[in-house]
Amino acid sequence: MRIDESKHGAVTVLKPKGPLGVDDAEAFKQRALETLGATLGRFVLDVSEVPFADSAGLEALADVGKELIESGQTLKLCAETETLREVLELTDLGGLFEHYQDVSVAVRSFL
Repeated sequence: MRIDESKHGAVTVLKPKGPLGVDDAEAFKQRALETLGATLGRFVLDVSEVPFADSAGLEALADVGKELIESGQTLKLCAETETLREVLELTDLGGLFEHYQDVSVAVRSFL
């Protein structure tokens, strides 16, 4: 899995590319937590190119979401694929995140 990073003003956007599975979950989690620390939680996760997540990937997403909740914030996901959205709903993990249609709407939510 490759994770692209871009800046939109004071907000960092992480964009993982590829399935979020057992082989990549820990590296993804560490990168997201590093970004959380460096940006004080001002980041968005663009999951438009994550076709699915297995249990390890979902756990990584949940861990990052819980870390933000502990600091009084919420992980912002945008552009979820239908498959990923359904998995989050079926596992009751969707409530850990704020969901946005696209990056620009998610970035503006910080204003």
